Amino acid sequence: MKRIWALILAAFLAMGSLSFPESADAEEAEETEAEEMNEADEKGQTGETAAAVEMNAPSGILMEVSTGTVIFEKDADTARPPASVTKVMTMLLIFDALAEGTIHLEDQVTTSEHAASMGGSQVFLEPGETQTVDTLLKCIAVASANDACVAMAEYICGSEEEFVRKMNERAQELGMENTNFVNCNGLDADGHVTSARDIALMSRELISKYPQVHDYSMIWMENITHTTNKGTSEFGLTNTNKLVRQYEYATGLKTGSTGDAKFCVSATGEKNGIELIAVVMAAETSKERFADAVKLLNYGFGKCQLYTDDASDGIKPVPVDGGTQEMVPVERSGAFSYLDTQGSSFNGIEKSIEMEETIHAPVSKGDTLGYLVYTLDGSEIGRTELIAAEAVERAGFVDYLQKVLQELALGGL
Repeated sequence: MKRIWALILAAFLAMGSLSFPESADAEEAEETEAEEMNEADEKGQTGETAAAVEMNAPSGILMEVSTGTVIFEKDADTARPPASVTKVMTMLLIFDALAEGTIHLEDQVTTSEHAASMGGSQVFLEPGETQTVDTLLKCIAVASANDACVAMAEYICGSEEEFVRKMNERAQELGMENTNFVNCNGLDADGHVTSARDIALMSRELISKYPQVHDYSMIWMENITHTTNKGTSEFGLTNTNKLVRQYEYATGLKTGSTGDAKFCVSATGEKNGIELIAVVMAAETSKERFADAVKLLNYGFGKCQLYTDDASDGIKPVPVDGGTQEMVPVERSGAFSYLDTQGSSFNGIEKSIEMEETIHAPVSKGDTLGYLVYTLDGSEIGRTELIAAEAVERAGFVDYLQKVLQELALGGL
């Protein structure tokens, strides 16, 4: 009987007011909590410096991929010429276009006079020659072909200049604060610079979002076919990244060398589920850059252990006050990852749920309802959002009336 009268009262209240705004205090609390989490994340991203790794090159960084944690850095923010490591961003934009459906791997790309005129590393494309996007990607990833880069830039954006504008726009989106691209292939040019940290950021984006890039960057040797007015001929591609053959944990990614840049590399590797990016800039020799990259990767693999969790045990639906349904299902926003570099025991990791006992309608699908909090030996190591799996609208007069009639039908009176 009490439930019936409560529903009737709610129905009349719904007629008078259909909105129940949240308090400003709650919003401010959410903003403060988000700021504190961001600050904690930023504090957790710094790496060791100085003598942790004896690298010879003047600039480098070691980053774990899944969390973005910097494990080691040496002069990582100085802007320097990157040479062909520039092509990491070029490939990122190519894969972006493929994902958007604006281009396809089987598309035929015609080489312009401008593209064919590129010097340095090239596959000797001729004006008017056509190659597929797939083949040009191989030329870029394996042989570091400058002519293939320009051909793809023109195909995607109409001109290299517009493509470079998009490269810089993408760099800003990724927080690459010490980067300015002037061309799409990395040939020495005034003002064409980036930093070790920025290279790690764009490398992480590329391999995280498009892991299929490894299918290209791990090719050691492969032939392509030139078909021109002069006839048909074979051209051999050989990977410029010798780690592909010399280092058992190598997965890519891109080398570069010019007179101004000296020898650079963004080397990716994976071992026991740990994926790392080692960036080396301005090494004096090719041998030195690869040796430094191996030192960084070995250091990271020896120091890192990764905890991941995507289990949904204990996550139950939450009651909804004033909604068209009484409960809303809850799910986690994604998997949780924690990188440990101190040799901690993961047996001490515990997780708990932070969430209000009742949620107020309306609820939109994807709304943050709470957090799954992870602690290690009593100290918080991170959290992941718990979100609404579906929407729940605010109940109106008719909804409450229907509930009253249902209760009556079930003998509630």
